[in-house]
Amino acid sequence: MRGSLFYQTSCTLWRRQRNPKAKPHRRILSSASFSTADHDEGDAFQSNPSKVKIFDRHLKSKQRDRAAWLLRPNDSFVHAVAENLVDRLEDCKKTFPTALCLGGFLQAVRPMLRGRGAIEKIIMMDTSHDMLKVCKSSQPDSSNENIETSYVVGDEEFLPIKESSVDLIISCLGLHWTNDLPGAMIQCKLALKPDGLFLAAILGGETLKELRIACTVAQMEREGGISPRVRDAGNLLTRAGFALPGVDVDEYVVRYKSALDLIEHLRIMGETNALLQRSNVRQLLDNDILKRETALATAAIYDSMFAAEDGTIPATFQVIYMTGWREHPSQQKAKRRGSATISFTDIQKQFGNGT
Repeated sequence: MRGSLFYQTSCTLWRRQRNPKAKPHRRILSSASFSTADHDEGDAFQSNPSKVKIFDRHLKSKQRDRAAWLLRPNDSFVHAVAENLVDRLEDCKKTFPTALCLGGFLQAVRPMLRGRGAIEKIIMMDTSHDMLKVCKSSQPDSSNENIETSYVVGDEEFLPIKESSVDLIISCLGLHWTNDLPGAMIQCKLALKPDGLFLAAILGGETLKELRIACTVAQMEREGGISPRVRDAGNLLTRAGFALPGVDVDEYVVRYKSALDLIEHLRIMGETNALLQRSNVRQLLDNDILKRETALATAAIYDSMFAAEDGTIPATFQVIYMTGWREHPSQQKAKRRGSATISFTDIQKQFGNGT
């Protein structure tokens, strides 16, 4: 277990690992959109949009518009997740001339891609026009003088990218707000060239567990939300058709001065509630709806149950990292079942059981 301490204006972050220049211009490419919802057996792809609506995508876009102008330039949690995600490119000898940054925290990922993967062209895509505007203006063009950068307003659920057109797709904390995550991942796979790489980080089910407990004790109606588990993340990669899937998990414990500071940080990140049917518990993240006395009661319970000796309170963020490749003949393939020529029993006899 490794721990790293980061400091920022209002909170402290502990990371706990659980498992191993072209002038920017706008270009929108077209492609079909696919959904895995309500399909007939044997028909894994459909041209119709998902019929299952859990999240309010229009509301989420507005939240991200607001967050674009509130984002902290050096958010230690966001920076740590983005760095951990992009570091995976260091393990690849392959180059990725064309990359797509898909939603989430584009502003944190963009500078980290410089000098990695021999990237020549980047497409920055988000549902929020303001988020792209801030991303575009956050750094001078000279910082990416050798990289052609495009800015595209688009939706992860209806990916406007031509099939087999990019070498790398990277999404940092954005895909967990899609109504049809398998369908979005299928579209990502189709947009990749053969032997292209998909990298994504999403929030897992253990995220903000302290806040949910405090809300429950405050006798508010609990809404569990939709968050993938680790096992489900691996199934998602396989279901989307990615080769060589890999999943690992980190837990980040961020310490805040108070529960209200935590809620404010979630608003700044654009991570407040976007369920179509928002319950009272999840309204904790929508301050324009939540009653003042309820917020104060929940904050008091949070402090009494979880506060440390220094008065700070912890908030756990579980981040699931997913890696997958579009299939290619050069990739390793599993041997046919039963084709082994030596048994584990023979290996154990030869080398001992290690005890």
